[in-house]
Amino acid sequence: MPHGDPPHPLGTPDDVNITWEARAPVTDPTLGIDVPPPAGPPGHHRLVTVGDSLTHGFQSGAVSRTSLSWPALVAKELGWADFRYPTYEGYGGLPLNIEVTLRHLEAEFGTLELVESIPAVAWLLHWAHQVEHWWAVGADDAWHPPPGRNHNLGVYSFDVADSWRRTLAEVERAIVPPSHEWLRLMVPNDVDRAARRVLVDADQDMGTIDVAKAHGDDGGIETLVVALGANNVLDVVIKLDYSWATGEADRGKKTVWSPTFFASDWAELVRRIKEIDAQHVILATVPHVTIVPLLSRAGDRLRSSSRYFAYYTHVWLADRFDRGRDRYLTGDQARAIDSAIDQYNQTIIESVRAARQEGRDWYVLEMSGMLDRLAFRRYLTDDAAEAVPTWWKAAGGAYPLPAALRNLTPPPDSRFFLSGPKGRTQGGLFALDGVHPTTAGYGLLAQEVIRIMAKAGVTFYKDDGVTPRTGRVAINFNKLLTQDPLLTDPPKTLASDVKIIGFINDKVNLLSSLLGRRGLV
Repeated sequence: MPHGDPPHPLGTPDDVNITWEARAPVTDPTLGIDVPPPAGPPGHHRLVTVGDSLTHGFQSGAVSRTSLSWPALVAKELGWADFRYPTYEGYGGLPLNIEVTLRHLEAEFGTLELVESIPAVAWLLHWAHQVEHWWAVGADDAWHPPPGRNHNLGVYSFDVADSWRRTLAEVERAIVPPSHEWLRLMVPNDVDRAARRVLVDADQDMGTIDVAKAHGDDGGIETLVVALGANNVLDVVIKLDYSWATGEADRGKKTVWSPTFFASDWAELVRRIKEIDAQHVILATVPHVTIVPLLSRAGDRLRSSSRYFAYYTHVWLADRFDRGRDRYLTGDQARAIDSAIDQYNQTIIESVRAARQEGRDWYVLEMSGMLDRLAFRRYLTDDAAEAVPTWWKAAGGAYPLPAALRNLTPPPDSRFFLSGPKGRTQGGLFALDGVHPTTAGYGLLAQEVIRIMAKAGVTFYKDDGVTPRTGRVAINFNKLLTQDPLLTDPPKTLASDVKIIGFINDKVNLLSSLLGRRGLV
């Protein structure tokens, strides 16, 4: 490990403690603090989840197949058929599904290498307009949700404070009638349109955390999972704009929350969680967003043994990166961002520690550590001294994939997804937006949640909802793979590079559609 303090990039707040090595993941979700089991029968609502896109079920640029979100997968293993979640049928979901778009392009033109032709551009613009028209004009007329408030309360783009600030009234007020329709290629107010479906049947003054409290007041919650915080930092990867929010005046304007500002919002969230009648509470750590495959390295390593490179840009620019033209982050900035996230996560972990010391049955879901242990480029392909952290073996080393995934050729990893005539050539844990998991990736996250719930003493039932299951409860990944077409039937002509994704971004401003109202996830 190098001597002295790491570089402190210009503009980095003083409260960011930049470290040479990433934080060691938590290996015991209880933090070694025993609490008595909750009294009384399980809550009426067996599972309630509050989060962002990773909870919502976002994949390849859209929220669509929410029946395969990790909360829905966990509810299925619980044998709880009453789990309610929002749905987004039509055109591959909201706002723009990259996988569906690519498959249509492939069917129309035969090979994705030819998409830069004038007919392909015309088709793509027409398709984007059709998607926009459906979600802005037609989708709501076809939407007939069943009665009752949702249990999956994840909303893509929501940060920590959005869970109480973005009430149903605020969301509905933000949705305005579309105008100049012939000019639009992106769904207007897409995040608010998505959130309105999440908040269905809520009172006007309710945000997602308030709906969770309402479930607690209505018969109690057995397990509450809260996974928020990624959107307090992910904008920096999407916009490649290194700017820090340090107070209220910066909210929604800067790309990375300072650790102190994050801690302030988190304290308010914890106060609200403690008001919810939930027997078990699981809080997820924030992943290191610089690991996602959307962000690709350019240039040389900062040092021969460093896990960071000189520059980071979007993956489709990496092989032709031009520092004078393209947006980028520096390696030192990436380290500072990761260090700030480590401080976010220490705040989250300490809130669990304090709650358990108060006798509350709270747990840590180490989402950040899980992603670190899956980080192909950062840790798994480099055994240099600094690249492999000192805690690596103690944390379990590389994350063990279930046999059904290990036996795939090649085994899925965290690189950007690529496929050709003979099938997938790399990646497989992240879908085509380079940020969100594939269905198999969501299965891994569901399995981690199940592991903690089992440790908490939660009973899992067979599909009848009556017969208790015995032994270890595990996701059936062989069955799950049949519902993951990216892994079982990938696009046949997705080029050996990722120019096609950059092409779509250039024509329909893909990343702007992903950013939604304020930020991705």
